[in-house]
Amino acid sequence: MSHLIHRNLRRTPPVAVRAQGITITDSAGRTYLDASGGAAVSSLGHGHPAVLAAMHAQIDRSAYAHTAFFTCEAAEELAARLAADAPGDLDHVYLVSGGSEAMETALKLARQYHLEAGQPQRSVFLARRQSYHGNTLGALAVGGNAWRRHPFAPLLIDVPHVAPCYEYRDRADGQSTDDYTAALLRELEDAIRAAGPDKLIAFVAETVVGATAGAVPPTPGYFRGVRKLCDQYGLLLILDEVMCGMGRSGTLYAFEQEGVLPDLVVLGKGLGAGYQPIGAVLARAPIVRRLRDGSGAFQHGHTYMGHPVAAAAALAVQKVIQKENLLGAVTVRGAALRRMLREAFGQHPHVGDIRGRGLLIGLELVQDRASKAPFDPALRLHALIKDEAMARGLMVYPMGGTIDGRQGDHILLAPPFIATEAELADITSRLADALAAALRAPDIAGNA
Repeated sequence: MSHLIHRNLRRTPPVAVRAQGITITDSAGRTYLDASGGAAVSSLGHGHPAVLAAMHAQIDRSAYAHTAFFTCEAAEELAARLAADAPGDLDHVYLVSGGSEAMETALKLARQYHLEAGQPQRSVFLARRQSYHGNTLGALAVGGNAWRRHPFAPLLIDVPHVAPCYEYRDRADGQSTDDYTAALLRELEDAIRAAGPDKLIAFVAETVVGATAGAVPPTPGYFRGVRKLCDQYGLLLILDEVMCGMGRSGTLYAFEQEGVLPDLVVLGKGLGAGYQPIGAVLARAPIVRRLRDGSGAFQHGHTYMGHPVAAAAALAVQKVIQKENLLGAVTVRGAALRRMLREAFGQHPHVGDIRGRGLLIGLELVQDRASKAPFDPALRLHALIKDEAMARGLMVYPMGGTIDGRQGDHILLAPPFIATEAELADITSRLADALAAALRAPDIAGNA
């Protein structure tokens, strides 16, 4: 019996013993193609020699130094690299141990920014339904993932949520994309006014929605409109790029494709590519300047923030992305994977939408393509697909609750940037077999 508290308390997962490239091997000798990068984490694949060498070198120098006493060269160099590569004046970096910690950091930093200006009444965040910002209480509160929120709802701060930018489901027949976008922005402005602009801290959103809704990109002009409203009413704009950032969407920062500059950017997952736990917040210069000129400190901290080995790993990841031109590879391979998926599933009776950016791609599953009707949530189609995929040596990231936290199923794909076209074709083939097997299951077949 395992003494670990696993995610599923009724099942012990296979034991991973080796990983190389886009393949993971378990203790029974079975191999799995990592088509989801774990949870969109392993952007460089497994066992990259440059990252491993950087980690070993840092351990030999210093494995840990608490930031209340010291900084370290790896953290300083990583921060400088991130600031140099970020657009505009996103010049300051706060390093933590993962995406949820990073979101908590961003929320606190945004609150203190307003406190330092003598505006203690600003205590409310605005966010979107069908979003996910992390599993700590503050991150859950701003998140709109109903399934994750429900057990802990009494513990969460009150956060008004507006509609997601979810064109496949929510744009009405006969409504243009521009009109749909304008309606979303009107709803956001109404929510700002209803909450009271002088009470609001920030608007929080994923640039490209990740696991909760399955790689949903924004419509053209949506974030430009959001930025304008935030400026008009005095809110900060916090963009969550834990999943979609660090090259996953085809540019280092996903917001670069939207023509906007957020005030705070939240990073994780691909920042360290799974080699070490690490997350970060990038802040624009005026935000840090206000704290520096005011109280002189950010009232926050974590034991492992700025960890030397984690920083060394993340810095090596950034260097590999540039040296191996992996942003270009994401664009090329992402286009190839979408083409393969369209060929395999474009006319599939139970695949309603194929969407995403770069190598972050979602397939939304439907019982009926014409009406977009979802499968009965009780069937747990997403879980069955995961099992069938694993049985075929394929790791994908299916989830339920795509539409409203209860209804809908999707499959998220986020393969490593280094995947070859042959490996992408293999992923597509195995996924087709897994989906076909899941749909043949007696309960599913009777409802298809």
